[in-house]
Amino acid sequence: MPSSGPRAVLLLPLLLLRAVLAVPLERGTPQQETPATESPVSGPALLSSQDTGLYYHRYLQEVINVLETDGHFREKLQAANAEDIKSGKLSRELDFVSHHVRTKLDELKRQEVSRLRMLLKAKMDAEQEPNVQLDHLSLLKQFEHLDPQNQHTFEARDLELLIQTATRDLAQYDAAHHEEFKRYEMLKEHERRRYLESLGEEQRKEAERKLEEQQRRHREHPKVNVPGSQAQLKEVWEELDGLDPNRFNPKTFFILHDINSDGVLDEQELEALFTKELEKVYDPKNEEDDMREMEEERLRMREHVMKNVDTNQDRLVTLEEFLASTQRKEFGDTGEGWEAVLQMEQRKQQQQSQNGPAPGPEGQLKFSQDTDDAPVPAPAGDQKDVDPSEKKVPDQPPELPRLDTQHL
Repeated sequence: MPSSGPRAVLLLPLLLLRAVLAVPLERGTPQQETPATESPVSGPALLSSQDTGLYYHRYLQEVINVLETDGHFREKLQAANAEDIKSGKLSRELDFVSHHVRTKLDELKRQEVSRLRMLLKAKMDAEQEPNVQLDHLSLLKQFEHLDPQNQHTFEARDLELLIQTATRDLAQYDAAHHEEFKRYEMLKEHERRRYLESLGEEQRKEAERKLEEQQRRHREHPKVNVPGSQAQLKEVWEELDGLDPNRFNPKTFFILHDINSDGVLDEQELEALFTKELEKVYDPKNEEDDMREMEEERLRMREHVMKNVDTNQDRLVTLEEFLASTQRKEFGDTGEGWEAVLQMEQRKQQQQSQNGPAPGPEGQLKFSQDTDDAPVPAPAGDQKDVDPSEKKVPDQPPELPRLDTQHL
């Protein structure tokens, strides 16, 4: 069975069960899992290199792999909509899957409960006196991805909780990525300043001159089109698809770039469209071009398109949404490049922050890192215009994120 784009399912309830194979969020140190002598799942291999970063990643992926082996459930999933999943209607289809599938799901849940108990016991043993009796049921209630009241069988309620929890947690990917990039930029600037301070006066001046020259070269690049604009899509149409720019057809374009033919453009398929624009600015052969910064830029491009095209905010772009976006005034050539749009969006973010912080997401992962509130980092493309001497950097590198287990 062909799987849909790997990033789409992580953030969209409708496709979450079809291909949750992966975006590495790198939220702290992955949890050690109980070694298994035999994998309970046949079919697709577990992609350990594509860990979502969730503390229940393996359980989530194995449940999905098992469900995909049932023809009835797979058929219902294909016909379901987001409301069916949110209301729990799809979860009730679990009652009609084969006995073989239910048996495998029961075993997966028992393994997950056992793993969580081991984690809890290890933590409590490290913090309390020996021979203290633990109320495991009470402690297991802190884990929201399963029903702790029934620790032996996998029921519809378990599937409903797993979908809801994973959808919520994975929706925090972008915010986590921005925070990680902000720390990276701070550490990089700290190291640069520490290096300059270690040099003599003449060497420091030469190093600063070299840095300014690198920044100048980096700024000298062709105009970057606004992601999702007519100019940007036509460039892909002509240079990557090899088609006549005068015969640009939005519907044909959509079909061409719906790589897995599932009727939507997921986040991975969208980000692939920005490669040509990013290549105008970033070259891995150039010392002054930071590839980590390029990926941050790609993420911001995708966020911009989603904000303006994905009208129902389900993290996927349907054909109808895509065609509607091509009819808007902003789709045509407004004369503004991507840098100008970024600066405008940055000013809006600053104004919003001055008016008060936006409410945070509901609920937090039990194993997620804690991060202090901080302003949204400047877009990657704008950071090159700032004089390094004007950047404020702490005297010591910021503390790296640590695994938070205080709620266990």
